[in-house]
Amino acid sequence: MEGKMSPAVSKLGSWSAVLASVFSIIYIVGQLGEWLDLLGSGGGPENASTPLGLVLLLTPSLFLGTSFAVLMLSVHYYAPEDKKIWSHAGLMFATIYAVLISINYFVQLTLVVPHLLRRDVESIRFLLFVPFDSFLYSVDILGYSFMSLSTLFAAFVFTGAGLERTVRRFLIANGLLLPFIALQNYYHPLIWPASLWAITFPGATISLALLFRRNA
Repeated sequence: MEGKMSPAVSKLGSWSAVLASVFSIIYIVGQLGEWLDLLGSGGGPENASTPLGLVLLLTPSLFLGTSFAVLMLSVHYYAPEDKKIWSHAGLMFATIYAVLISINYFVQLTLVVPHLLRRDVESIRFLLFVPFDSFLYSVDILGYSFMSLSTLFAAFVFTGAGLERTVRRFLIANGLLLPFIALQNYYHPLIWPASLWAITFPGATISLALLFRRNA
């Protein structure tokens, strides 16, 4: 299916894929640092982040939401007519993901973090981002479950060989992480297979960046 696309789709798709790759990698590095107890949380996935950890992890994650939604919009315009049902579903789920995590992370960065720095926790305790045991952590894994659905549906747009095959495989792999992401609150060790996101998601966005640039 690879072929010519409009310059606008090529440029928007390429840059949104690059930005999604950069923001996801920054987040991954920060998350590894936190789990290794370099940010003061105590290490591991069970401990809540410090204010510094929240800022370092959630700032790139907030921008990732927007860049991923724009990337899925570009995939929709890249798709041939008979595949647009798949790209449209991918775009719809990406929009849900972006809305959920954007509200979550903006609240954390602009409301929760200032309260934590003032050590005024009681008034915002319900909004604390506690892994496996808080309202907004559940919202977070719901958002990333929709991201997985988005990539799974978008994968059906790419039916060609070569780079399209690479894109398809990474998108499907990311989509198959859905149960491990969605069910973490019931069984906490699911976070470890869910952590394969650190490979599947940037793999998908980097290969999409290459695809959009090559088809400019």
